[in-house]
Amino acid sequence: MAEVPKKEESKVEVAKRSSRHLRGSIAETLASDATHFSDDDVSLLKFHGTYQQDDRDLRHERRKQGLEEAYQFMVRVAIPAGVVSADQYLALDQLADAYGNHSLRITTRQGFQFHGVLKRDLKATIAGINHTLLTTISACGDVERNVMACPAPLQDEAHVTLRRVAREVAVQLRPKTRAYHEIWLDGEKYSSTEEEEPFYDGVYLPRKFKTGIALANDNCVDVFNDDCGLIALLDGATVAGYNVVVGGGMGMTHGKADTAACLARNLGYVEAEHVVETVRTVCAIFRDFGNRADRRHARLKYLLAEWGMDRFRAEFRSRATFELAEWQPMPSPAVHDHLGRLPQDDGRWFYGVFVENGRIHDTAAARIKTAFRDVVTRFRPEITLTPHQNLLFTGLSGKDVDAVERLLVDHGVIPAAQLSAARRYSMACPALPTCGLAMADSERVMPSVVDAFEAALSSLGLRDEPITLRMTGCPNGCARPYTADIAFVGRRPNIYHVYVGGGLAGDRAVDLYAADVAVENLVPTLRPLLVNWARRRHAGEGLGDFYQRLLARTVPRMSITGKEEPTQGTLPLEVLS
Repeated sequence: MAEVPKKEESKVEVAKRSSRHLRGSIAETLASDATHFSDDDVSLLKFHGTYQQDDRDLRHERRKQGLEEAYQFMVRVAIPAGVVSADQYLALDQLADAYGNHSLRITTRQGFQFHGVLKRDLKATIAGINHTLLTTISACGDVERNVMACPAPLQDEAHVTLRRVAREVAVQLRPKTRAYHEIWLDGEKYSSTEEEEPFYDGVYLPRKFKTGIALANDNCVDVFNDDCGLIALLDGATVAGYNVVVGGGMGMTHGKADTAACLARNLGYVEAEHVVETVRTVCAIFRDFGNRADRRHARLKYLLAEWGMDRFRAEFRSRATFELAEWQPMPSPAVHDHLGRLPQDDGRWFYGVFVENGRIHDTAAARIKTAFRDVVTRFRPEITLTPHQNLLFTGLSGKDVDAVERLLVDHGVIPAAQLSAARRYSMACPALPTCGLAMADSERVMPSVVDAFEAALSSLGLRDEPITLRMTGCPNGCARPYTADIAFVGRRPNIYHVYVGGGLAGDRAVDLYAADVAVENLVPTLRPLLVNWARRRHAGEGLGDFYQRLLARTVPRMSITGKEEPTQGTLPLEVLS
């Protein structure tokens, strides 16, 4: 490991260094009667897969009454490529009822989250997850996060390879500290001097690091959002190698012009046998040179902005044991959401189900949690989570897929083919009342926002035109808003910035279209653009493409295909008149 530059460190960096390989005083607090953790342990818990939160709907009233916050925990499961067995799914479903808020939530990185776990149940929840042979370590924290891959459950060599690589990267970059087993699984205790972190040492990473693996013809994982993205290029049915992109990241801070959402940039091409080393090398550069003083700038994208790609590429080549080749030409990416009834390549079928905002729960309108449990219990499919917060039941016979669809419909689950495009491609983060960073609602209001846009789009004859709507409660971008056709980013309660200009392919960033818009004014604010899209679009032209065509664009930028293109500018209002 290269020597870490001696620079000023943030409070979190000091906590990591002094944590005894992520132990802190977590075990002691866990065994106490305390309702929550304090000080450095709140940061260290993230490495173990959990965030300390409180019910913000109750915060004000509890403070008036002199009570502490209503503390609770979010627990996240790391699932490389998003694949779980029937038994694992049923066990997680039971844990949600026993210790959570009776719901499972699919993340935008192909994992599961539990919400509403109390501190007294935290150890039992994490131990229960591990009993299923899944884990929460590395699902959060300043390490490699859950590694994504195309969810299509095909058995051809390419898809099998992507799933295998996702697992290999996850295992190689998972922290090796025994602290996790000691604290949550009652493992044998070690002195921190008796163990090593061969990759992370005692410093771990400056911030989170995300890896995604896509196919050149399917960017369903939104690979350009990742710190390290791998795009598989095929030679027949075989993965010959990967175009590698680096430095993507959706987070930024309102009012801080030196923070920004960024798309990953072209690093080069690597042969297939070097792909895991490629990710390790990119991650190691970030480990050694990333900003450890200011967490707002502690992402790989800011290191790239400081260095430039030439210097980063030179550093990569100086470390890699193989040759980094030139970027290989490839087409602009398509995207598949893998929903509905689709054939596998082994004579079986899979069935993709839309899960609004990823929340698996029972409501008066749809008993989706009960339906999913009944499907898994009766038909024993494997389950794959998708990057768009949906779920696939895989390995079904032709007869069973018919029965699965009937069972889902009987429980109020709407087949994907009957959904409007606006709803089918919508996403939202959890936000209030659980997320401590949220400035506005997201998951709770997104269904009504989609309702309003459905009505507006239907009135314009646009109901079935593909359009991505995404909402987040803060600018950190957990639902990947900054590559959507339209995005709403929370500023304060019921107020959002509106962004426009991305698209389903995930290869283009948005522009700020309107600032500080009340939730009830989102449709009226965008209606002039929607009307013009309806009247003046080219055949098959999505909203983001239409918007970009209208722009006066002058500043060159490099596209993901390696060609120089003009960058986004500002859409003149007179264009919409």
